[in-house]
Amino acid sequence: MRLGGRISAAIEVLADIATRRRPATDALKDWGLSHRFAGSGDRAAIGNLVFDCLRWRASSAWRMDSDDPRAVVLATLVHRWSMAPDDMAASFGVDRHAPEALSDGERALLTEDRLVEAPGWVMADIPEWTAAAFMENFEDEYVLEGEALAMRPPVDLRVNTLKADREKVLKALSGFQAKASETAPHGIRIRPPAGFKRAANVQTEAGYQKGWFEIQDEGSQIAGALVGARPGEQILDYCAGGGGKTLAMAMAMENKGQIHAFDSDKARLAPIYDRLKRAGTRNVKVVDPRQGLGDALKGRMDRVVIDAPCTGTGVWRRRPDAKWRLTENALEERMREQAAILDAASEFVRPGGYVCYITCSVLMSENEGQIAAFLERMPGFELLSAGEVWQDLIGYDKRQPWSSDYCSLTMTPASTDTDGFFFSVLERTKN
Repeated sequence: MRLGGRISAAIEVLADIATRRRPATDALKDWGLSHRFAGSGDRAAIGNLVFDCLRWRASSAWRMDSDDPRAVVLATLVHRWSMAPDDMAASFGVDRHAPEALSDGERALLTEDRLVEAPGWVMADIPEWTAAAFMENFEDEYVLEGEALAMRPPVDLRVNTLKADREKVLKALSGFQAKASETAPHGIRIRPPAGFKRAANVQTEAGYQKGWFEIQDEGSQIAGALVGARPGEQILDYCAGGGGKTLAMAMAMENKGQIHAFDSDKARLAPIYDRLKRAGTRNVKVVDPRQGLGDALKGRMDRVVIDAPCTGTGVWRRRPDAKWRLTENALEERMREQAAILDAASEFVRPGGYVCYITCSVLMSENEGQIAAFLERMPGFELLSAGEVWQDLIGYDKRQPWSSDYCSLTMTPASTDTDGFFFSVLERTKN
C-alpha cells in the first residue's frame, strides 16, 4: 500500500473505534479481514499509526481544533512523526485509496504549534477527569508522567533462569539489538521502532518456544521480584491471570515449595497452562475457579500475592485506547472489587506472613487509598517498608520509584522507565 492508502485506513479504523467504542485491536482485526489485499507489513504500519493517534489524541485534537479522526491522524504524522506537511500532502488526492487533499485551514494548523496554550491534561494526553488524580499523585510532574504514558513501549522480556541465563538469551536475540534491562535483574529490553516500522515479534523465536524467556514488562518483573518468594514457601497467587508473576515467582523459588495459582475468571487463567509447561515449572498448582480455594489453605500461606484488577492506567502506553474508554463509574467499580479481594485474600496468609498488593494503576485511590482503608478494617495487619525492600533488591544507583511515605511504591515510565505498577507489602501480626 502507498502512504495515502495507509493514512486512509488509519482514519477509517479510528472512526470505527470512536463510533462503536470498542478496543483498537478488534477494530484493526476487522479492518484486516475486510481488506485482505493488505499485507502483514501494511497491517502493522496501520496499527502503529492508529495506536500513536490514540496515544496523543488529546494533544492532536487541540492542535487541529478538532477530534475528528482525520484531524488527529494529520497532527500525529506532522507533530509526532515529524513528517513535513508538503511531503504528506503529496500523497493526498492522488487516487481513490488516498485521503482528500489538504484544505487551506488544515495546512495553516499543521504549520503552527499551539500546544503551549493547552491545559495540563491536554499536554499530558490523559482524560480531563483524571487530571486531579494525576496531580494528587505526581504534583507538578503530572504532565511529564502523562507524556511518558503516551510514548511507545519497548518489548521487555524476563529470562527464565530455570532454562537459560541472560547472556544466552541476549546472544540468541542479537538480531533485535536486545540489551540487558537497566533495573530488573533478569530483564532484557528491545527498544520500540519509529514510524511505520513493526515491533519485534519474539514469540516466533526458538528461544521463546523453548521457554528461555517470557514477555513481561520490566515493572511487572520488578513487582514480582519485590514479593521476595523463596524456595520451599507456600504462596497463593490470588489473581494469577495469565501467570506472568506466577512464573517469575516459581523461578525465584527454584521449583521448590508450592504456588497456588488462582483467578476467579477462567478465561484470564487459561493461558497459564501452556506457559507453565513451556517454562519447565513444576511447583505450581492451578486452582480450578469453579471449585474455588475452599478453607484448607486459610491461615497457612507464607505470602499472598494480589495482582488486583484495576483501571490499567499504568499500562496506557500499551493500551492507549483504554484511557479514552475509562469512566469514573468504572473506577468506582474497580475500587469496590479491590476492597473485596483484599479482604478475601488476606484470610489465607499465616501470622507472620505477608500480603503483597500490586496494581498496574497509578491512581492513589486504587493504591495507597485501598491500603489505608484495609488497615482500618483489619487491625491485625501492619504496613511494611517496600522502600527498604527496593533498596535491598535494586539498590541506590538505579532509577527510583515514586513513594509518598517510603512504604508503598509506584513505578512509572517517567520515574523508572517501566509501565506503571504499584507495590505494597503488609505483614499479618495477629490471627
